[in-house]
Amino acid sequence: MSRPDPLVARVYEQLDAAYHGETWHWSPHYVRGPMDVIAGAVLVQHTTWRNAERALERLHEAGALNPERLAAIDEERLRDLVRVSGTPSVKARRLRAVAHTIVEAGGLAAFLALPDAELRARLLATHGVGRETADAIALYAAERRVFVVDAYTKRLFSRIGVRPPADSYDAWQRLLEEAMPAADATLFQRFHAWIVLHCKSICRPAPRCESCVLRASCAFARDHSGAPSSR
Repeated sequence: MSRPDPLVARVYEQLDAAYHGETWHWSPHYVRGPMDVIAGAVLVQHTTWRNAERALERLHEAGALNPERLAAIDEERLRDLVRVSGTPSVKARRLRAVAHTIVEAGGLAAFLALPDAELRARLLATHGVGRETADAIALYAAERRVFVVDAYTKRLFSRIGVRPPADSYDAWQRLLEEAMPAADATLFQRFHAWIVLHCKSICRPAPRCESCVLRASCAFARDHSGAPSSR
C-alpha cells in the first residue's frame, strides 16, 4: 500500500524551486534520443558525465549510436571510440551486450515498449547492467515510473532522516516510490536530476549546510546547527 510522505514531497518541491532552471544531461530537450540515455548510462559508470558525453559524441560522429550498429561493430573499433570514458574494454563489451539485448527484443521501439517487468528483467539479465543502470534506462529512455536509487539519493535522504528499514536498493526504491504515489515518470526524472545536482554542489561528503535549501527539513543540518525541525 502506498504511504504518502509529506517530507519527501516537500524535499521535491524545495529542490524543484531551486533547480528548475538548471540543465540536466538526460532532460528531454537535451538528449538526441533514447540511445543517448542507454549508452550514456553505461559510459558514465565510474567516470564523470563529461567523459561519458565525449564518448557519446565520438559514437555519434562514427554513426555507431544505434543498436544494430553497436551490435555489429568491431570490438576494437568500439573500444577506441569509447576510450575517453575510461575502461574501454569493459564499456565496449557492455555496450555490445545492451545492443544485443535491444536487437533481440525486435529493435529499439519494441524494446522500449516492453512491459515494465519484462523490460527490467531483460536489462538486469544483460552483462554489465545493474539495478541503478537498468532503472536509469527505464526512467529516462523508456519513461517508466521508477525511482533511480544512487549514492546521492541515499546520502541526501539519510541526512534528512528518511531511511527504509533495510539498506537495500529495492527497499530504498520502494520507500521513495510509495512516498509519492501520485508522481509520474516526468516528476521522478526531475526529482532524480535535482538530487544529483544538489548533492554535487551542496550536499557533498563535506556538506555546505549553510547554503542548503533543505536545511530546515534536514536532521543532519539541525543536529549540526541547532536549528529547529520543520517536520
